[in-house]
Amino acid sequence: MDWAAYLEAALRRHDDRVSAARDGGGREDLRLGRIASASWAAGLAASMLGRKDDARRLLERAADEYVSSWDAAPPGSWGRPIAVLKCRLLARDREGARRDAERTLAEGALPPESDTQRYAGVLALLVLGRDPEAVAAVSFGEAFPEDVATALAALARRDGDAYAGAVGLVLRSFEERDAFLEDLRVADTVLALQELARERALEAQLASALLPP
Repeated sequence: MDWAAYLEAALRRHDDRVSAARDGGGREDLRLGRIASASWAAGLAASMLGRKDDARRLLERAADEYVSSWDAAPPGSWGRPIAVLKCRLLARDREGARRDAERTLAEGALPPESDTQRYAGVLALLVLGRDPEAVAAVSFGEAFPEDVATALAALARRDGDAYAGAVGLVLRSFEERDAFLEDLRVADTVLALQELARERALEAQLASALLPP
């Protein structure tokens, strides 16, 4: 994939979405989410190019834009804090990640009423280092895939062997899929898991065309 060309296209999409009219009749939170997803895509493209400073700047911008979308979203929009936390992790913005994790829990992510809500809550607990609570909160479901849940539970238990096996399965699921958000062929969930693993000295050795060199 021509990552330089993709990066330029993603930056143009972002600018086009920012300048799009606010009164188009659609939900404002979704418009803001589309803006954020363009920054997210640009940040990961920069990461694939090895441009770490640009990647962090763009991913921090994406996190801030996802927060704006979260602020405008109706109750129960738990996908927003997941996106925020993943962007903070990928940008290695630890202070921002902890702040947004605290908000996620304060807004009632746990106990959950949906798989997406549970995913948000478990991710927040791990960001905050509340690992025993995360172990107790993990379970499987349609919106909380077994491989991801297993990887998160292994991180919470500090079980490096179990984590390595589970994150390998998460990576394989990305390699086998056809559809990607923003047509971005990057295993972003794996990257976020690896950041949580790195904090616990459990980072797995992985290689894939869907990961930065």
